[in-house]
Amino acid sequence: MIKPHGSDELNPLFVYDSAENEALHHEAESLPSIVVSSATAANAVMMGAGYFNPLTGYMTKADALSVAREMKTASGLFWPTPVLNLVEDAGDIKAGDRIALRDPNVEENPVLAVMDVEAVEEFSDEEMAMMTQEIYRPAEGEDHIGATTFNSQGKVCLSGPIKVLNFSYFQSEFPDTFRTAVEIRNEIAERGWNKVVAFQTRNPMHLAHEELCHMAMDRLGCDGLVIHMLLGKLKKGDIPAPVRDAAIRKMVELYFPPNSAMVTGYGFDMLYAGPKEAVLHAVFRQNMGATHFIIGRDHAGVGDHYGAFDAQEIFEKEVPADALDIEIFKADHTAWSKKLNKVVMMCEAPDHEKDDFVLLSGTKVREMLVQGISPPKEFSRPEVAEILIQYYQSLDAA
Repeated sequence: MIKPHGSDELNPLFVYDSAENEALHHEAESLPSIVVSSATAANAVMMGAGYFNPLTGYMTKADALSVAREMKTASGLFWPTPVLNLVEDAGDIKAGDRIALRDPNVEENPVLAVMDVEAVEEFSDEEMAMMTQEIYRPAEGEDHIGATTFNSQGKVCLSGPIKVLNFSYFQSEFPDTFRTAVEIRNEIAERGWNKVVAFQTRNPMHLAHEELCHMAMDRLGCDGLVIHMLLGKLKKGDIPAPVRDAAIRKMVELYFPPNSAMVTGYGFDMLYAGPKEAVLHAVFRQNMGATHFIIGRDHAGVGDHYGAFDAQEIFEKEVPADALDIEIFKADHTAWSKKLNKVVMMCEAPDHEKDDFVLLSGTKVREMLVQGISPPKEFSRPEVAEILIQYYQSLDAA
């Protein structure tokens, strides 16, 4: 199986030993504590689950600045985006303290992790601006949801190793879907897969997405597909994870051979960082055992902020050739060809005009679903559409 990033073995930061976990929970009750941001909590979950291997905790100021500028830590580890614990005010917390990190997304803010604080540092306005520009690449004056979220957390950086005690709400709310990198690696081994392609989604999968996965598996000679859903915070209007989950599972059940695809999810908030986030996605897909990763048009984008293929080009232009072992499967927009009577990548149909494809905007699809109208079979599987129709009509009834 493919090695994890940065080490020979996966080193998740979750405390699996029940006695140690209980002892840390007990200790945490008497420790100074802070309720962290949702982004900081998501970072803890990803480190606990092994997705952010080989990180051992939150980055220092020096590491974060180096990662933002050069995609590597001060010690030279390749990493695409800073992994930080940012706060508005550290209060009395100082280097050498042991503190409890409390979950902002669960009622009563239970302890999520215990942290040994190695440094308390503050970013200047100029340093925050530099990181924002390097990570999100917003235009001047642009309201970029990822950049806004990043800058809303504060400028004080608490760095140091953590021990993760639970997986926030992800394990309880999505017990059939949330999986750690450890669990996915184990299941890949149990299924006997050797070449595995991962597909990232934060939306339901229509026919074009389904066929793209089949294309990637066939062309790469893969024996397994991991459909990996984002279960964390999205933007307003996105379809909730349970609905996406039901739609995707129905598609896999009906249209994929047995033991060829697994439906899983991970606990993270979208960064909307486009190319840099695509590289982060590749890192943690390698950590979960995938050998290949599909990156299509506008991966991890928001609106039309990034170029259609920026998330593919970054691997050629900015990621060192030896930085990652996982390989990227570059995909163009896929759609049903009226000429060929099948789904094709649009770049592979040079003799086609726009009208030769079945293309529907997201707005048009939503309008149809709200009205109880199933999109054409060339766009969406009817069984998938029915699940989405029920969801949209339940909103209308409420």
